[in-house]
Amino acid sequence: MSLSRTVQRTVLTAVLLSASALAVPSTAQAAPLPPACQEALLETLDKFPVVDFTVPDKAKNTLLGEVLGLSEDDQKAFTEEACAAWNTWATDNGQAVAADLDSRYRNAAGPVCNKFAKSSLATIKKYAPNVPAGTRELETLAKRIWKNAMEKLAANATNADCRTAYTGAKAGW
Repeated sequence: MSLSRTVQRTVLTAVLLSASALAVPSTAQAAPLPPACQEALLETLDKFPVVDFTVPDKAKNTLLGEVLGLSEDDQKAFTEEACAAWNTWATDNGQAVAADLDSRYRNAAGPVCNKFAKSSLATIKKYAPNVPAGTRELETLAKRIWKNAMEKLAANATNADCRTAYTGAKAGW
């Protein structure tokens, strides 16, 4: 799997699960990520083994664009302690979160954008209060990434159902 695909999938998993936006910062301005953050990049997706839950390509690309545009100040949230806390939480809770995402996705109505937005937001709201306090700076960053991405998706959606879904999801958790 290419680094871009790994980053993209990991970022989306983390943003959707509210603990962080664990992604490789823009290489033009990035310092190396701490070891725990590198681990999170490589292993987060495996810790949340969804079966049915799907992220539409437009949402993937928009979220990834938000992450790759992080400032140097934003990148400071990627600390060894925050990423280690995330890794432990993801290992302990990944199966339950994945099952919840899959169930909500299967039960959500109609187009994929709506299924994605509704199931993501409901799962985030359910699990965010349990994410360790040590990840709060990452969570704040993830919330901003989510909001910005949902605003862009809503503004650019040609389908009224998708526009409504993304508008409803932009408030976040």
